[in-house]
Amino acid sequence: MRIAVLQFPGSNCDQDCLRAFREGLGAEADYLWHKNTSLSGFDGIVIPGGFSYGDYLRCGAIARFSPVMKPVIEAAGAGMPVIGICNGFQILCEAGLLPGALLRNRTLHFVCKMSLLRLETEGTPFTARLRKGQILRLPIAHGEGAYYANETILADIEAHDQVIFRYVDAFGKVTDQANPNGSLHNIAGICNEKRNILGMMPHPDRAWDQRIGSVDGISIFRSMLETAVALR
Repeated sequence: MRIAVLQFPGSNCDQDCLRAFREGLGAEADYLWHKNTSLSGFDGIVIPGGFSYGDYLRCGAIARFSPVMKPVIEAAGAGMPVIGICNGFQILCEAGLLPGALLRNRTLHFVCKMSLLRLETEGTPFTARLRKGQILRLPIAHGEGAYYANETILADIEAHDQVIFRYVDAFGKVTDQANPNGSLHNIAGICNEKRNILGMMPHPDRAWDQRIGSVDGISIFRSMLETAVALR
């Protein structure tokens, strides 16, 4: 059982993801450089946060064309669990693996703080250890995290239960004040129709040990790991 943590020029959360799996779960995880063209030996994929290619042109737009993305797209199509975090979410949208796009925060400022999320569905490889309605405390750190999609796409992902996380207040209510970036429908994370690809702006990789402020993220990675094991 082995997890691939992708590395692009400008990735800066790859080490966080690797430690979460290795130290938090005792799992085997290794870096995979963006020029690799094979995922042989891996059972799950993490696309970490950071500033791939310096965020030139548009966040994730250049990384989408890296050689490693071809086998990622193929593996995702075959059902392998894939999670994209922050910049990883942006890359997944740019690659067409998830619908919609991530735009500049409505304040036009970089936002770095703890956020509260409500789990909207349990039916994914990443949420099996969580319960619907559960509130998670995870950090965010982004300048372009406002989820956007047209009305047709929004209606479609809502109808197919593809919204996985929403920003909420301390009472679990969806409010504009709880929305840190202007995401439509307070969306913090979505999945594809097959439910094996998750993109989210908050960082579970920075919330797997109480020493760093929260352990709420480890259940997401543990769920993914257990699903990957079951698929072997």
